[in-house]
Order: sequence, then C-alpha cells, then structure tokens
Amino acid sequence: MPDAAANPLIVAISSRTLFDLEDSHTVFEAEGINAYAAFQRSHEDDLLAPGIAFPLVRKLLGLNDGSPPEAPHVEVILISRNSADSGLRIFNSIAHHGLSIKRAAFSNGAPPFPYIRPFGADLFLSANAEDVTAALAAGVAAATLLPGTNSSKPAPQHRHDQLRIAFDGDAVIFGDEGERVSREGGLAAFAEYERSRAGEPLSGGPFRGFLDALHRLQAALPTGLDSPIRTALVTARSVPAHERVIRTLREWGIRLDEALFLGGRPKGPFLEAFGADIFFDDSQHNIESARGLVAAGHVPHGVANRR
Repeated sequence: MPDAAANPLIVAISSRTLFDLEDSHTVFEAEGINAYAAFQRSHEDDLLAPGIAFPLVRKLLGLNDGSPPEAPHVEVILISRNSADSGLRIFNSIAHHGLSIKRAAFSNGAPPFPYIRPFGADLFLSANAEDVTAALAAGVAAATLLPGTNSSKPAPQHRHDQLRIAFDGDAVIFGDEGERVSREGGLAAFAEYERSRAGEPLSGGPFRGFLDALHRLQAALPTGLDSPIRTALVTARSVPAHERVIRTLREWGIRLDEALFLGGRPKGPFLEAFGADIFFDDSQHNIESARGLVAAGHVPHGVANRR
C-alpha cells in the first residue's frame, strides 16, 4: 500500500490570510513592530475572526476526515512575519476554531518565504505581494490573496460542501506565450498562433506543480459529483484556442472537472455560479471582477505583470 504520509498536499498560508488581522496590521504600519507586538500581547486572549482564506483552509483540512488510508493527506502550515511571542494569539485562535495546524514558521518581521521550500509547500498564500513574488521566483506556486472590495471581511462562503478551486489558464496553469502573442499581434494573431500549434502541448506555468499535487489527491478520492474536490478552468480563451488547452491537459494526464471558455466575458459571475472557494489569475482586471464574489488570488507572473 502506498505511504500516504510521504506524499501530502502541503499549503503554506500567512496569518493575515487565515485570520482578520487588519486592526493589528494598521498598528504595525502606523507605529512599527514593537507597538504591533505590544498590541498582540495585550489582546492575546481575544480570539481572531476568520480571514479571507479561512473557509478554504477549513475545507482543505476537512479532506483528511474519512479519506481512504491510501489517499495523500493535506497539511496546512502557518508562515508568519510575527514573532513566536506575538503569534501566541494566532495559535490560540487556531485552537479555538479546531484547525489541525501543527507546523509554523515565525520570522519576527523578516521575509518568511525562505522557509516555504524546506516545508515542501505546493502552494503559498499571503497578503504580502513581495513574499508571493519571491516564492514564485523560487519555483513555488503562490498568490496574493486579496480581501473583498467592500471590506476586509472574507468573501462569501458558498453552499457547496465540495472544495471548489478555479484556475485561469495562461500564465497560471500554462506558460504566458499565448498572452505575449496576443499583446504583440492582437487577437487574430493569437487565434492563428494557437490554431497552427493545436497539437503542441503548452508549456507549464507556475501552478502546474500544484495542479499535479491536487490531481494526485483528487485521484485517490471518490470521482464525479461525489468527489469532495471539484476544479475548473476559467479562461478568456475561446474557440479555436480551446483545442490546445484540452490536448495539453490530456498530455499531462490532468483532470479538470469543468472548463469555461469565456471569450473575454467578465469572470466574476461565472466564478460565483461555479461556487469557487478560491480563484487564481495573473490579471488584475480579472481579479477585480472576482473580488467580493469569491476569494481571489493574484498570481504576479508573466507578461501581464512585467514593469
């Protein structure tokens, strides 16, 4: 029997995405790290409210409940710029909410991303864009997880018991070659480029490794509508640019449950209809369309993010 513990799905997450720490973060920005630490100690017994990624984390950890012995398990690791001392409030809140988070790295104000790879993380979620960019440069799938448009409260929780994850294609699952062609030559040039290369697999993007790990987990669980995980590709591509995407996923041996080829339509309403717990996209425009409807993770990768 395979050793499930040897091949887990590991998600590293920052404390600001797991819990609502905006009040204390405001203290940090206005008064510095010492005032922040004092604030956290003085509120040590005040439980933190769930943050933008809390529903996602709860569903991820819930996949371990009742899963087959041979299935890879899911581990969530806390990566925080807090010190261990000021982070005690965070662990008190983790215990209160019954989250099975056992490992953590507290960097006391220093960039924490160097610890992400030693933990073997398949995905890193943070509210700090610099940490996310550094993690991507180190080869780890990463996204800046943004609050909703109206407040710092989490995006609405959805009615689905399934964990539902949606991905953009180009510059997220795949490389950004299609976006580069589109920007340089326009949509007609992009359509011809993709049509002429329909049989050539696309290159892998920063989230290919995470998608592989997620697919490995999904394959060990019930399939179809009974699966506890459901995935979707939500892309601005349209016919005829769809064929290369389908053939690439077939070549990789990856299953995505749903595929939405929107031809440039706003993605937010479709993500809400899918009931995404989280959506990953490289375009700030698409993130703005999704924010407030679902948790939206910006992937600062590819030509759309070059300055």
